[in-house]
Amino acid sequence: MTNVSTVNDALDSETISSRTIVDLGALSHRGKVRPNNEDSFLVTRLGRSMTTLLTNLPAGDVPNLYSEIGYGMIVADGMSGAAGGEIASQTAIRALIDLAIQTPDWILNLDDQGADQVLHRMEERFARLKHTLAECIQTDPGLAGMGTTMTMAISLGADLIIAHVGASRAYLFTDGKLVPLTKDQTMAQLLADLGVISPEDINTHHGRRVLTGVITAEGQKAEVELHRLHLLDGDQLLLCSDGLTEMLTDPKIAAVLERQNPATESCLALIDLALEAGGKDNVTVILARYQIPLVSE
Repeated sequence: MTNVSTVNDALDSETISSRTIVDLGALSHRGKVRPNNEDSFLVTRLGRSMTTLLTNLPAGDVPNLYSEIGYGMIVADGMSGAAGGEIASQTAIRALIDLAIQTPDWILNLDDQGADQVLHRMEERFARLKHTLAECIQTDPGLAGMGTTMTMAISLGADLIIAHVGASRAYLFTDGKLVPLTKDQTMAQLLADLGVISPEDINTHHGRRVLTGVITAEGQKAEVELHRLHLLDGDQLLLCSDGLTEMLTDPKIAAVLERQNPATESCLALIDLALEAGGKDNVTVILARYQIPLVSE
């Protein structure tokens, strides 16, 4: 079991993102049935900053310290069995981070223009993961057929960007309600969208395990679901693999988040409940709890 918990330090800066406090927790467990854990996750802190060291300018002409701080969170659920799924999810996350690092101009301003550029870049990067997995299979043909879901969130102060492929989910717990931010890319969800089955039947239909959206080396590129949202003070962002949502209903997940416990404690509580319910799949959760300062008039 892996545990990550982070709270950002206070900074001498006037930017909203640098004064936003984010309590982060993340846990992953292989469950009670699967022999290995094919889920992978990553939580990162990213930013840009400037510190004035020496100057003869009058005090206040330039900031002593300027900083923008953002957070990136990824959950990837591998598929193919044996080692293939694990390799697929790990490889996809590594490749995505490599692509981000190689980008010379990081956009840390999510106004309309900046957000549109970030969404476009995320869509392009997700598409390139197909080629990365293909290169792995060329090296080891035994990995043929492997693939992964991927759900990613980037927050900068009160701004939030979501990119999603597959059946791992993103939720927002806001004002006492658990709000789904993504839609499962599964056959069951597709049948419900077409009116063949009712929305209430999705969670029990056998098609819920058949992915219509997944990142693989074969076939067409995955359709990336993209969202831009605005966070409120006190909001909680949850990313999770379907090992959680297969075992727990939304009301049970909401009941844990409603307790307002530290992020790591809430992650552990969710994992424990999933295991108590059977733990039939790998289960991974990332939780971010936001304290966002009011914007001065």
